[in-house]
Amino acid sequence: MRKIAKATLGFAAAGLLAFSMAACSSSSTTDTSSPAASSSSSSNEKPEPLASIPALTGVDTQVAVDAGFLDAITGLGLTPGVVGTATLTDGVLAFPITGGNVDYYDPESGYRPYVQGSIEHEGSGLSLTAGDTVVELTNFTIDPGTSKLYGDVAVNGTSAATQAYLFELHGGTLKPLEMGPNDTAILEGTTVHVSDDAAAVLNDTFGTDAVKGGLLVGVAKITVNTK
Repeated sequence: MRKIAKATLGFAAAGLLAFSMAACSSSSTTDTSSPAASSSSSSNEKPEPLASIPALTGVDTQVAVDAGFLDAITGLGLTPGVVGTATLTDGVLAFPITGGNVDYYDPESGYRPYVQGSIEHEGSGLSLTAGDTVVELTNFTIDPGTSKLYGDVAVNGTSAATQAYLFELHGGTLKPLEMGPNDTAILEGTTVHVSDDAAAVLNDTFGTDAVKGGLLVGVAKITVNTK
């Protein structure tokens, strides 16, 4: 096993900042088809990370839902809801962070992606209901190396896909890192968009072609414990 660098609070925060910038960017240096951490590199040797958060323990990823997204889905006769431990309060979806890890490598080293890991949200998700048809999108995993969010898909309680590519993350409006109370760090401003794959699934399930890839879902706020 490779060594995990022990990080001070300051180093962890710096690593988180770089991670969040990469995870929420509009472009990425690599692409994968699954939420597993990427490990490709332009160099032959894997360097030690400059900073690590080896075990994420919370707290949550929130999404302030865009009015245009609500108009789009309600116009299709869909009713949004939450699954498991997720909450929807005053237009803000919240999904508790249940695990994951982040490693941050020196961007000047040539090692790519220089931010690797995952943010896991087991046991929560989003539902869309139309009549007797219920689609549940759950167990979200954010891959910082690809700026993608994956999740499980179920239709009327039957699994349709496991860790499918559901949402893409854009960081053009990302705000600077803020240190929150109780040793937390906060990144806010990333926009969340429906992926082409998710749009195709929803259109097929609900018999429409109105759900478009790239549809803005809302603006994300990620809060994590730094130690």
